[in-house]
Amino acid sequence: MRKALIVIDMQNDFVTGTLGTYEAQAIVPKVKRKIEKCVTNKQYDIYFTKDTHFDDYDNTLEGKYLPIHHCRLNTYGHEIIPELKILEEVGTKVIKTTFGSYKWDSIFSYLHGWDRYGPIQFELIGLCTDICVISNALILRTLFPNCEIIVDAECCAGTTPEKHKAALEVMKSCQIKVINEDK
Repeated sequence: MRKALIVIDMQNDFVTGTLGTYEAQAIVPKVKRKIEKCVTNKQYDIYFTKDTHFDDYDNTLEGKYLPIHHCRLNTYGHEIIPELKILEEVGTKVIKTTFGSYKWDSIFSYLHGWDRYGPIQFELIGLCTDICVISNALILRTLFPNCEIIVDAECCAGTTPEKHKAALEVMKSCQIKVINEDK
């Protein structure tokens, strides 16, 4: 079975920067352990998404609803957090300019040895459960309707604890397996 660990937006701005939260900081050791385990296991392909914005952010819909500059290309806030920097080197980087990546179809296409209807397991961890994690999980569910999709709740944090829990419930209703929810 092909397995992919997708690490969503573990960037400075979401952990300790302009949009950082206590909950985001609290998951860092668990996220690091999970990635290290997958690297050691050697059964996982690892992907790091990076939320990416440009100088025109204020003119985007997201910029209008969330007028806080974050994850601007070529800034410290855009970089993967220092605790994961060395691990980022073993993974594939996926730049995305919106909540969910539209590149999953080409990344996981049969041309790259993945079978849309075959035994694939996707596991998602990272930030923010209620925005980017859920968006990517639902895109993957749409593109790969017969593949197992897992979200590790203890390796995710939402914009608030309440929104984190709500997003997990929505994902469960879309046949996404949520693990470690009570930890």
